[in-house]
Amino acid sequence: MSDKQKTINEEIHLSGIGLHTGKEVNLTMKPAKENTGFVFVRTDLEGHPQVEADVNYVTTTERGTTLEKLGVKIHTCEHLLAALVGMDIDNVFLEMNSAEPPILDGSSKYFVEAIEKVGTKEQELAREYLVVKEVMNYVDPTTGSEITIIPAEDYEVTTMVDFGTKVLGTQNASMKNLCEFKKEIAPARTFSFLHELEQLLDANLIKGGDISNAIVYVDKELTPETTEKLKLAFGKDEVSIRPNGILDNLTLNFPNEAARHKLLDVIGDLALVGVRIKGRVIANKPGHFVNTQFAKKLNRQYKLQKRKNVPDFDLKAEPVFDINGIMRLLPHRPPFLLVDKILQLSETHVVGLKNVSMNEPFFIGHFPKEPVMPGVLQIEAMAQVGGILVLANVPDPENYSTYFVKMDNVKFKKKVVPGDQLIFKIELMEPIRRGIVHMQGYGYVGDSVVVEAELMAQVAKTKN
Repeated sequence: MSDKQKTINEEIHLSGIGLHTGKEVNLTMKPAKENTGFVFVRTDLEGHPQVEADVNYVTTTERGTTLEKLGVKIHTCEHLLAALVGMDIDNVFLEMNSAEPPILDGSSKYFVEAIEKVGTKEQELAREYLVVKEVMNYVDPTTGSEITIIPAEDYEVTTMVDFGTKVLGTQNASMKNLCEFKKEIAPARTFSFLHELEQLLDANLIKGGDISNAIVYVDKELTPETTEKLKLAFGKDEVSIRPNGILDNLTLNFPNEAARHKLLDVIGDLALVGVRIKGRVIANKPGHFVNTQFAKKLNRQYKLQKRKNVPDFDLKAEPVFDINGIMRLLPHRPPFLLVDKILQLSETHVVGLKNVSMNEPFFIGHFPKEPVMPGVLQIEAMAQVGGILVLANVPDPENYSTYFVKMDNVKFKKKVVPGDQLIFKIELMEPIRRGIVHMQGYGYVGDSVVVEAELMAQVAKTKN
């Protein structure tokens, strides 16, 4: 998969009934620019208020995940969000004239097919990730539900469910890569046990429910009273139990469809973390409450990771450019060459390393009794790393130089002293236009940010 952000090619229109509201709803998905994320828009309310798909807006998790921002609610959002993640999308506006997306067949299938029909397009900026580096978990002591995440190269999910009934016992489902979602997970439909269904009907919920959009497992006797209640709710002349223990004549898409749907719900709920995940999720008896509580924990971890913004790199790996490669790209020479290695390089970011030695000439006077690397040289080193990002894509870099235009939001947070290994991460803030480069840079020593700055430079041809 590409590491660039994606949105949809054009608008998507879907209509249907909301599962719990029973109201007809029109859903329009619209392309959105980079870093928008998933944003719900209530077109039926004055001012068209927006509710971002953010786990911090979760209010209730009974029979679905509900978001609420400033009194504006979005119900049962997980199937739609799962489809967006499963189809490798990052940014989209989701306009609805009701509080709940259409339930359709109770899965993510029709959302996925609609997205596939219009296609997706790559955007300019790179994705961000929550890179899982250590085991994290959440346990609900009331239900025994538990979700754990462990380090992995891709986003993997495994669900293990035990419903403790004869009609539906223990089931497992796994997804090793998001490319499996469309075929193996998206068609898995929502389900309910008969005893739960009666409770929901008595609570005046699932007004949009139908045997065609929910699997009903019959875990109790189908009494005449219950039969009449179901006939009325589903608008059927007759209802019956099939040999496989499912209400009426519904064919399962998968033998373990219930476990796969639980996996679908996990993906939809964890979309609320607000960032791509690199890690393997293992969910035992998952549900919307434990899913969203775990999503909150991951969201906090991501914010901590982003605040530190420490690049993920391997110092033992072969560098992209050693000092000789750097000197082929940059005109700088010792003692003013302030970058020793380039560790990572893409079209939109670069990571470079500067070993700070007591042999640096500036330590002679700055300061003799307490050697400290001057802040201006830290910025210069950052700019040189940024220059690599630009000049590595130029066919004749020896004929070009980068010159400062301005510096904004410069902050020096900790001293840099002899023996430190200074790591710089530079990212493009917008595409390069007319030779103007706008970059955000961070410098790290260990896990600490020591310097950060927003830099603008002009790439110009060197005069002979």
